[in-house]
Amino acid sequence: MQLGIARLAAAALCGLLAACGGSSTPDAGGSAGPSAVPQLRRDGAMLRDQLGRVVLLHGMNAVWKLKPYAPPDTAEGFTAADADWLQQHGFNAVRLGVLFAGVMPQKGVIDSGYLAQIDRVVQLLAARRIWVLLDFHQDMYNEKFYGEGFPDWAVDDDGVPLPFDAGFPGNYFQPATSITFDNLWNDKDGLWDAYRDAWAAVAAKWAKQPYLMGYDLINEPWSGSNWAACIPPLGCAPFDENKLQPFQQHALEGIRQHDPDNIAWFEPLVLISYGAPTYLGARMPVNDANLGLSWHLYCPTTSLTLLGLDDISCAVLDGDVLHVGEAGADRLGAARLITEFGATDLVSDEARSTTEFDRHLLGWIYWAYKNWHDPTTSASTAAQGMFADDADLSTVKTGKLAVLARTYPQYTAGVPTALSFDPDTGAFSYSYVPRAAGGPTEIYVPLAEHYPKGYTVSVSGAKVTSAANAATLVLENVDGATAVTVSLTAN
Repeated sequence: MQLGIARLAAAALCGLLAACGGSSTPDAGGSAGPSAVPQLRRDGAMLRDQLGRVVLLHGMNAVWKLKPYAPPDTAEGFTAADADWLQQHGFNAVRLGVLFAGVMPQKGVIDSGYLAQIDRVVQLLAARRIWVLLDFHQDMYNEKFYGEGFPDWAVDDDGVPLPFDAGFPGNYFQPATSITFDNLWNDKDGLWDAYRDAWAAVAAKWAKQPYLMGYDLINEPWSGSNWAACIPPLGCAPFDENKLQPFQQHALEGIRQHDPDNIAWFEPLVLISYGAPTYLGARMPVNDANLGLSWHLYCPTTSLTLLGLDDISCAVLDGDVLHVGEAGADRLGAARLITEFGATDLVSDEARSTTEFDRHLLGWIYWAYKNWHDPTTSASTAAQGMFADDADLSTVKTGKLAVLARTYPQYTAGVPTALSFDPDTGAFSYSYVPRAAGGPTEIYVPLAEHYPKGYTVSVSGAKVTSAANAATLVLENVDGATAVTVSLTAN
């Protein structure tokens, strides 16, 4: 996760970015066979469900960063009421933090009690048809560096002290933190095997879990002392090819011991958020049918907008970050997903990003559902979440919700070709090429936020089978149709 005010420390990187945008055409090919339970599989650049429909994800991050590293069963944490709220507002995915420190608090010892705490949340979400991405989350490695993720026993800083707390992301640049990452990438003391074994335990528990969408192998990896060689626009091919890809492939081996089919989501270096390309899969392919690329988009100068300064660079940067991410996913042979963006109460930032995601036909997961206690942040923490008070769902930030609760196709019996939504007017348009599937096209419609008086639908190539003004617009393809278009306007 990266944050608003804290990103001022990294804003200087913006001047190093290539001022170019662009997008890449979605690849609509097939890959692995259907799942016996509701799970997602890669379909070219997209995702499909067990019925063969393309799935678009709009979701929320839920990562409890302090001990016990799992959200408690309280109003401030995560309960059935939270799962209901997500479902009611059309959010069909959650990236759920599963921390290495919780899975393996002692080297070689799996904490089954911790897995049970995570499973409580998994089952609440799955019961409501919300897809779950299990995320080995880390920020600045460990609490010693005012971060989280890796257990204490996995910290090896060669005895170099952390002289002061520079906050997030400042502590990444301190020698002690970077040396610790160096030792990780160099597999000191067999750390890779322990990390692999922790993932193996997670896969063994949830391989057959309904509404599992896979495993996010490591959040926002940092290249350690080599960071200066990896800044945009060049990226860091030697590191990606010789350290980061082998590390994630090693973790994947543990997963595939128990789960041959669910999607393994690789993550590029965190600097992709500033436009650095990724070279995962460039020199050596990962021979796996179900890979994904999970990457993040945070404009480093959003904080300047919060201070009242004009922020004209973010639109350019967004396009560049999406371009390098999509190119990286194609090179890796992976599905695409934005797994973090936002972390701000600046609604224009979220509106700009989600509009661009629609244009690229990209699914996304917003940071974050709730603020929760976060060792990496300070005053800016409250801007991350959806609520003024995490314990009271009635305190939702309505402006942010109006942008994020969007009309969108959750399931498509075909291959999407174009998508747009205007949160100011409720105008929605969508087109796809129909193909055989075991279920209909389902479009979520946020009635309370955008259609209080209902809506009007115009469709060709398919017929509407849902009731008038339903919260889920259901379409059945018409035999012989070669294209489906649908538009929706507020009454």
